[in-house]
Amino acid sequence: MSFGENVATARKKKKLSQSELAKEVGTIAVTIGRYERNEIKPSIDIATKIADALDVSLDYLVGNTDTALEKDLLKKITDIQKLPEDKKNVVMELLDSFLKQTKLQSIM
Repeated sequence: MSFGENVATARKKKKLSQSELAKEVGTIAVTIGRYERNEIKPSIDIATKIADALDVSLDYLVGNTDTALEKDLLKKITDIQKLPEDKKNVVMELLDSFLKQTKLQSIM
């Protein structure tokens, strides 16, 4: 999907109007509409503000990933990466076990 489509999708998911997003970013609703229609591209500064306001990664908005990761989840992933290897392995094992259990429960 394009930058504009990703902005519109994330904005609607957060139940924000173009005007509300514009206020958070420091622009006007018309400009947000033009971004969403891919008529214009924002500066990196504005794109970052849009990502922050929508709680998604800039990678998601620009189309580098199809997954709209939430900012707090990204922070936790970053924190896990900073752990010593042995502690990181424990977290990953716990996460794997939880995900496997959740998948099994959804099948049953």
